[in-house]
Amino acid sequence: MRERATEHKHGGLRELPATAICGNDITSSCLYVSALAIIHAGKWAWVSLLVVAGVLFLYRRIYAEVVGALPLNGGAYNALLNTTSKSLASMAACLTILSYTATAVISANEAMHYGHGIWPALPVMPATVLLLAAFMLLTIIGITESSKVAVGIFLFHLGTLAVLLLSGGLYLLTNGLAVLASNYALPSEQGLPAALFFGFAASMLGISGFESSANFVEEQAEGVFPRTLRNMWVAVSVLNPTLALLALALVPIPDVATHEEALLAHMGGIAAGEWLAWLISIDAILVLSGAVLTSYVGVTGLVRRMTLDRCLPQFLLRSGPRGTYHRIIVLFFCVCVSILFITEGELEALAGVYTLSFLSVMALFGVGNILLKVKRAGLPRPERAAWPAVILAIALTVLGLAGNVLMNPDYVWVLAEYLLPTLLIVGIMLGRIGLLKVCLFVVQALSEKIRKITGGVSESLQERIRAINSQQFVFFSRGDDIHNLNRVVLYVLKNEHTSRIKVVTVVGDGDEAPAKLERDIGFLNEAYPDIDIELVVIRGRFGPDLVQRLSREWQVPTNFMFIGSPGDHFVYGLAELGGVRLII
Repeated sequence: MRERATEHKHGGLRELPATAICGNDITSSCLYVSALAIIHAGKWAWVSLLVVAGVLFLYRRIYAEVVGALPLNGGAYNALLNTTSKSLASMAACLTILSYTATAVISANEAMHYGHGIWPALPVMPATVLLLAAFMLLTIIGITESSKVAVGIFLFHLGTLAVLLLSGGLYLLTNGLAVLASNYALPSEQGLPAALFFGFAASMLGISGFESSANFVEEQAEGVFPRTLRNMWVAVSVLNPTLALLALALVPIPDVATHEEALLAHMGGIAAGEWLAWLISIDAILVLSGAVLTSYVGVTGLVRRMTLDRCLPQFLLRSGPRGTYHRIIVLFFCVCVSILFITEGELEALAGVYTLSFLSVMALFGVGNILLKVKRAGLPRPERAAWPAVILAIALTVLGLAGNVLMNPDYVWVLAEYLLPTLLIVGIMLGRIGLLKVCLFVVQALSEKIRKITGGVSESLQERIRAINSQQFVFFSRGDDIHNLNRVVLYVLKNEHTSRIKVVTVVGDGDEAPAKLERDIGFLNEAYPDIDIELVVIRGRFGPDLVQRLSREWQVPTNFMFIGSPGDHFVYGLAELGGVRLII
């Protein structure tokens, strides 16, 4: 079922550059997923990859529905933030950040390994750091400029794969299908069901990067996002199974493991000679570099959104002369470099973090879709994913996650080693009022004995608590009953740090605010003595102009303003309202 979208956005990335940014990430999987699928599924590798393409088809509608209804950066974090608690949304965000970090480090390191194969004198570790630094600078320059680089890489990559497929086809016409026949004559060591299951689990890595587009949707032109999903799905559905089938026709299955890291280059050498192997190696360097760029763009959009919601320190929001968030970008570069040196370039553990975190994010996005259907049923959206499709997609993703855990159980502990510190940082931000109060209690207890020393510290902590709680939050009410108003207060108390809420009702000329609303606000002020709830009646018309005017006058950011779930006849989209959040 399609509904008329209400978003009206001008400017932004068009279809090709937006597709290129996320397409470089997802299509870079072609370089290694065929080998992974053949190692685990043998001659049925192409079937496993087709099943994975089917899973991705289900996620097209899931992502289109969620992001169409909530067209803001953040991906799974944004979906869960608007449908459940901030703590659960932050967990999804931490997994996404881990996924981007692992993507950037693995892609940059593998690109330099390909470069080392072409030029043996190339020092891999220093070259990896230089590559990460180059894309850090490119992202600081701006997304429009960096998208031009992404487009060039993307088109070169597709052209190289087309040359490989054409050369492989001509080779088979000339030399026959003897290798394919011998591969299909081999018996399956673990049986067909096990081969398909583990092949499917390993092949799920071939759709990593699909979530990237949702993390920079605000930088895309209107209507571009669903087309990026379609384009990524087409690329994966055509390229991955076809390349796996070509690999089975060119390379004996026992030899695949020997050439796992550069299987496509080996295939090119068989099909057309050394020149094609070199071309594919150069292409691998470029497209893996493009995946590094995707990581920078995606993590910048996600961390900015988390910082706006006070999940991360506010100093990250400082922008440079070109309007880019250089502090986020530089910090991400430092994290990537530190992980590179901590692992000493041995990145198998990070590959496990990458796989498990990526699949977890996909499953959580499906959960976000379900919560959107249940809690925000009246919110307009351009597309709707069917319930059976959503449940099947989540189940298959969890199945792929379980398969990866069974194949590599140690990766679970590695994921925990990286995830727990990340969650700790966010947890400190979300619970900083409680931590400050604990510190205040300790300081006050000590100040009884050493008041002169600790008095200043105590006052500083109190002032910090007052400063955080002084931030006003605004709820636009349409005359809600006391039950809904109470839910608003409870949500703010649970998820935000404040002692002030303005309940705003907008009435037309000649109209009066419901008398019951004023009585309800008075009752809530008595019920919650620690929070000041103020009723403000404004004459006019609710819309983006009013929201922006009140934001300026009251110095309240729009992401600290809430509305109830709008119905089908609501004329404005969330993006037009400047990031106003849904609360009931």
